[in-house]
Amino acid sequence: MAVFSRRAVLQWDGDIPDGSGLVMPGSDAFTAQAIFPSIAGDPPGKTTPEELLAASHATCYGIGLRSLIARRGGRARRVSVTATVTAEKGPQGIRLQSSHLTGIVDGLEGIDESAVQELARETEERCTISLAIRAAVAVSSEVRIAAVNHSD
Repeated sequence: MAVFSRRAVLQWDGDIPDGSGLVMPGSDAFTAQAIFPSIAGDPPGKTTPEELLAASHATCYGIGLRSLIARRGGRARRVSVTATVTAEKGPQGIRLQSSHLTGIVDGLEGIDESAVQELARETEERCTISLAIRAAVAVSSEVRIAAVNHSD
């Protein structure tokens, strides 16, 4: 068994309501401006912990789905996943309520469409981020095949 770790650093300046920060992963793959979530809406170009969790969940699930399709002998031109993390902000702070994954498989070959929902379920059960948050909130998923355009 291979053991590995990943890291990210948050550098925060100022207090919570008026401050902001930068999130930088150890891989240097990106730098994102971070803010404290507001009910009134967040300024464009800045992210929140909940949005970063959604990005992690979409990435984990999408890579997992693509991998499982290949292990089952299939191919896909593209896999697209949207993760929607829902949270409530109240007197006790921000509490996650759910994470919903919606996937689209484009150009699926070698796997019958009737097997896609089983692949979706198995991928969700194995996804590292799903496993980490499932005990605290509801996690759901759905995957559909992209409409085939025969005029290409």
